[in-house]
Amino acid sequence: MSPTEEERQRRGSGMTSQRTRERLIERLYEEGLSSPQVLEVIRRTPRHLFVDEALAHRAYEDTALPIGHNQTISQPYMVGRMTELLLAGGPLDKVLEIGTGCGYQTAVLAQLVERVFTVERIQSLQDRAKERLAELKLRNVVYRWGDGWEGWPALAPYNGIMVTAAARDVPQALLDQLAPGGRLVIPVGAGEVQDLLLIVREENGYSRHVLDSVRFVPLLNGPLA
Repeated sequence: MSPTEEERQRRGSGMTSQRTRERLIERLYEEGLSSPQVLEVIRRTPRHLFVDEALAHRAYEDTALPIGHNQTISQPYMVGRMTELLLAGGPLDKVLEIGTGCGYQTAVLAQLVERVFTVERIQSLQDRAKERLAELKLRNVVYRWGDGWEGWPALAPYNGIMVTAAARDVPQALLDQLAPGGRLVIPVGAGEVQDLLLIVREENGYSRHVLDSVRFVPLLNGPLA
């Protein structure tokens, strides 16, 4: 049976082919990603479907790319790095993602955890992300259009929280929504370069670990249609 058009789009061709993806995985491994599960999910997730067609030839470069509305799709290494940090404490059944964006990080998470609850302030971006994840048959994602600074308190607590934009400081609402033993991965800082933090909710407070210097777009207040 010949492949359907949908299957051909997922596989890609030329600069989006499986061979190109394999080269990306080799590079990510060399850069320090070590989780076989995370690398395998990045390998099989068609990143070219999450960027504009004009940029599809660059989809498997290890770089951030524009997705409109002054937002970007994170570089594959950072997607893998943050995902590994979130999963380092063991399997997660309930993860909150702040910043759906184009849906690529959401797609990676959805293949590694039981449920993803994702919040995005730009409605048109999230609508397109929903379409892409539906095409990939990822049905364990629940979406909310709203202010990421507020999290999603109605469904808290969460075993893991990932923030894909840089906050000026750590939102108290997200700390409050973290389950005991839960892990929060978030870039923090007001400048062009921020600190990537891992925060773990302990029995008597929170432990904070500063890990990497990173560059993210800012986490802004208020929903935007």
